[in-house]
Amino acid sequence: MTTPIGASSAAAQTSTLDAAASAKQSAELRNNFMTLLLTQLQNQDPLKPLENHEMTSQLAQINTVSGIEELNQTLQGLTEQMDANQALQASALIGQGVMVEGNRVLLEHDDEGAPHATPFGLELDEPAENVVATITNASGQVVNRYELGSVKAGVESFRWDGTTSEGETVSPGAYQVRLEALDADGEPLAVTPLHYAMVNSVTPRGDDGQVRLDLGAIYGQVGLDDIKQIL
Repeated sequence: MTTPIGASSAAAQTSTLDAAASAKQSAELRNNFMTLLLTQLQNQDPLKPLENHEMTSQLAQINTVSGIEELNQTLQGLTEQMDANQALQASALIGQGVMVEGNRVLLEHDDEGAPHATPFGLELDEPAENVVATITNASGQVVNRYELGSVKAGVESFRWDGTTSEGETVSPGAYQVRLEALDADGEPLAVTPLHYAMVNSVTPRGDDGQVRLDLGAIYGQVGLDDIKQIL
């Protein structure tokens, strides 16, 4: 179950309480350690006093405990700041169109009957000499197939005009795009298809503890790292 964005303050309070409890336990440990050391000094054999190196070693252990506690507090503070920055960055995407991994294209008609399709895109690790896009309908039938030409490495987005290979306008609905990329020698390249989605809301901490973006019922939730392009 995910946590709504309004509950971030409650999560911060819980984190603060956990840090306070940890600090209290560390302080109690140091106090107990010091008490044992003083008791040892008071009850030591006068003929066999505690060696200097033993005293130094035990004091060093106390300092180590204190240092670890301070380091943990610093790291926790940095983590909380990074989480807050991620949530703020993600909230700025609400209402924005983004490209994420997927091959769906949604087509609708305006009031005048003109087709409008959502963008599709691709991600390449190396440049392609030619990329071919094949549009299919829900039954898997090819609607259109055309060449995108050479495409450089990275993320690129395109838009289908909503027509068949014969230039006829297709019906509104969901379509799929299949991509084939070839290098200069005609060898196939790995290509990742991307599709368009709208960011509806942000969850500061999902089930995996990371900021999640809600892309609606069709696309579900994704992380910030899943966003390939902002349109």
